[in-house]
Amino acid sequence: MSIQSKCAIATGDGKFIIDTVTIAEPKADEIIVKIKAAGLCHTDHDSLTWGKPIVIGHEGAGIVEQIGSAITDFKVGDKVILNWATPCMKCFQCQEGNQHICENNSPVTAGGNGFTPGHAHLEGTKWNDTPIERSFNIGTISEYALVKESACVKFNGNLPMPSASIISCGVMTGYGSAVNTAKVTAGSSAVIIGTGGVGLNVIQGARISGASKIIAIDINEERLEMAKQFGATHTILADKNDEGLLQASEKVKTLTESRGADYAFECTAVPALGAAPLAMIRNAGTAVQVSGIEETISIDMNLFEWDKIYINPLYGKCRPQIDFPKLVSLYDKGDLMLDEMITRTYPIENLQQAFDDMLAGKNAKGVIVFE
Repeated sequence: MSIQSKCAIATGDGKFIIDTVTIAEPKADEIIVKIKAAGLCHTDHDSLTWGKPIVIGHEGAGIVEQIGSAITDFKVGDKVILNWATPCMKCFQCQEGNQHICENNSPVTAGGNGFTPGHAHLEGTKWNDTPIERSFNIGTISEYALVKESACVKFNGNLPMPSASIISCGVMTGYGSAVNTAKVTAGSSAVIIGTGGVGLNVIQGARISGASKIIAIDINEERLEMAKQFGATHTILADKNDEGLLQASEKVKTLTESRGADYAFECTAVPALGAAPLAMIRNAGTAVQVSGIEETISIDMNLFEWDKIYINPLYGKCRPQIDFPKLVSLYDKGDLMLDEMITRTYPIENLQQAFDDMLAGKNAKGVIVFE
């Protein structure tokens, strides 16, 4: 039996509407999830301009509502976190352990622009009797979402749904960039450039890894105060006119025995700062471009001297069935702060306000909640 689901639909021209879609019964390997909460990030706002109608949202958590005939690992009523980078477990990259860049299913590396045609059941969701794509094959800003089984990760315990919903992108990207990609070591020093939602989770990843000096850099004093709550040991208020943050890098060197930090992470998505982490690290240090800048930038090769490593990871090298349970466990232990990251929750009818607050930098994380 089909389901009527209220959702947010990007119209492709920079705008969105709240309307209803019809969700068909799941195919054999599909699950319908009743969404309880959907995290909001800048990618969701970007999806408004992808030039086509699409159900918005790629972070979410909820309850299994229906399962396909081949589903054996999930049952109705299970609590799940949705994962947008669904692995096939068969391609070269999945076999190499790089599930986040699956060659068959990734909407970033395979299909591009938030959708993998061969992976999603396009006919499964219809708007005005016409099939409509779901952002990153899931479309979480919706009362219900039709997804592949591989998009679901079960969780138990007392983790609230809004906190669970943000794990699947912002938290995983930040934490994973520190832990899985850079492999921050105990006693090391780390610089985080940009202390929004992703940056705060890099800070958490560095803290949990045992970094002894965690330096947060931002132009927003309020965000720097929040960075301290999440584990920053030092803060630097940057100047908007500091080109490439070279002046800030001198302050970093002062804090790191004139040598530079062991690790530096760029979390601003500002192209002009793409090379900034290279200026922050010591010789043979590691710079990580977390925010996913996809533009041409110029880099002074002197910044690479000497033996510096520059990495551009996707999604914190996420392996959802391994990493999500770890994050839930860290939350249960009190090591990972999630509840504190959610500045405000909104009903779907207030999505425009949620976008406005996000773009104004008012929220560490905003979440759409469904009754």
